Amino acid sequence: MMNLKEKFQAAFGAAPTHVFSAPGRTELGGNHTDHQRGCVLAAAVELDTRAAVRLNGTSTIRLLSEGYPLCEVDLNDLTVRHVEKNTTVALIRGVAAGFAERGFAIGGFDAYVTSTVLPGSGLSSSAAFEVLLGTAINHLYSCGLDAVDIARIAQYAENVYFGKPCGLMDQMASSVGGCVAIDFADPLAPVVTPVDFDFSVCGHALCIIDSGASHADLTDEYAAIPAEMKAVSAVFGKEVLRQIPEADFYARLPEIRQAVGDRAVLRAIHIYDENRRVAAEVDALRRGDFQAFLDEVNLSGFSSQNLLQNVIPTGATTHQEVALALALARHLLGSRGACRVHGGGFAGTIQAFVPEDMLKEFRRGMEAVLGEGACHVLSIRPRGGMVAEGQ
Repeated sequence: MMNLKEKFQAAFGAAPTHVFSAPGRTELGGNHTDHQRGCVLAAAVELDTRAAVRLNGTSTIRLLSEGYPLCEVDLNDLTVRHVEKNTTVALIRGVAAGFAERGFAIGGFDAYVTSTVLPGSGLSSSAAFEVLLGTAINHLYSCGLDAVDIARIAQYAENVYFGKPCGLMDQMASSVGGCVAIDFADPLAPVVTPVDFDFSVCGHALCIIDSGASHADLTDEYAAIPAEMKAVSAVFGKEVLRQIPEADFYARLPEIRQAVGDRAVLRAIHIYDENRRVAAEVDALRRGDFQAFLDEVNLSGFSSQNLLQNVIPTGATTHQEVALALALARHLLGSRGACRVHGGGFAGTIQAFVPEDMLKEFRRGMEAVLGEGACHVLSIRPRGGMVAEGQ
């Protein structure tokens, strides 16, 4: 079987000069808080998207992802194209545009991409891909941007070119690496704070479980959450919840209910509570109190399911895979460990912290229902987007 560099040579007829890598990420706390300028706790994981790369002396980026058709983007035309929404080409064009808009003169290159961050896994394969491209361009053209800048460009590509109104957490976790607390109060200068905790000695395995539900056709479900929070904020003449003191929110609750409805109110309550939980999680990890951390993870899981309501797609009855996965995980864990919906929700994956002495039986029980290979045991990766080979 050919390795990544051999695959590049077979595809493009020359040897690559560099290999870049960007990790997937796991959200440890802060479910849907980032787009409201809230707080999150996230970590890079030891699954990555890699690219073998070589400058091609043209103004065209040619990118071949394993198993997919060749993508080509002419850097002379970086305008947003509606017909490219939700495509890989849109992400390539968007990342390139992010650098161009900052005044960098970039050129073409060839790239062969492979990934162990499976699409739809809840580990943010799209953010890993965007950060990978940003890391490559930043290095190849000596732009000198830091990890936070690359994350912003990646988010810009996904928001404006790809058409998904995501927050910045996924890109930031992938770009920065390790376990980080991020406060998005100032969207232009998010505060990124490393959290020094060794998850390898906590006595629990970090598991990501694939519910089997696809993210296809769920863009409207994801978009509804920030849209409803925008409507809540508009009652106060603001843009996001972080600008509204929680006491003011509760004081005007009857008016808000009348303006936006109860689901939006419940979702806002989740976000206020979730920001406090992130602070409690960070504090617990820094004190070495892993049980306190697990308690907050469980509270987050119940809040996402009951208040944020991002577990079951609107109107779904026959297929409620994420809800079933959570119920099964809670049954198997009993009074130990913790579990919660992972990432955007509605489909994809859940997250569980499983006591090591229960891991074998937990994994067997989850996969007996959800299918072999559904339960992935992960570890935290200390580095984010990086040059893996080359100078």
